[in-house]
Amino acid sequence: MTDPSESLSRREMIQTTAAALAAAPLLTAGAVAACSRGAPGRFLTAAEFALLDQLTELIIPTDDHSPGARAARVAGYIDGRLAESLDPEWQALWRAGLQAVDALSRELNGTPFLEAAPDQRVAVLTRMAAGDSDPKTPPERFFNQLKRWTVRGYYTSEIGIHDDQEYQGNGYQRGEFAGFDAT
Repeated sequence: MTDPSESLSRREMIQTTAAALAAAPLLTAGAVAACSRGAPGRFLTAAEFALLDQLTELIIPTDDHSPGARAARVAGYIDGRLAESLDPEWQALWRAGLQAVDALSRELNGTPFLEAAPDQRVAVLTRMAAGDSDPKTPPERFFNQLKRWTVRGYYTSEIGIHDDQEYQGNGYQRGEFAGFDAT
């Protein structure tokens, strides 16, 4: 049997629920602001998040047509999926992958990835991508994951859908039907 002093009245439960619902948007806005200031992500450390943010921006950079992965907050998207994951092996794969990127940068440039010059960073990413079709090394295997999740995060964002793809919404197609016809 529960202790009456420990139970909530219906009124207290409604008040607590309303307060939690009202605070949720404030917490979300605060989390986005914290990530943009270099604070740790939801799963990644601040250093890991900064590295991931730079890698995603190199894969989908800002250009004349549309903003890049950084503006679309792709690193935050990936970090959020990692934080929500119930698969510790997948989370460990991402941590190990980011460490492998730094190790490759040290091997090629003698410096961690984020301290390397822009052309040195591109050289690291190019080396990782070289084994894209048949990855053999940890950085090459990580590149496949990184690329896949960068593309997913970008093209499911408002920037990727509207700015890059210029999606205007569903519209009426005049003329002959151009879709699949099973007959």
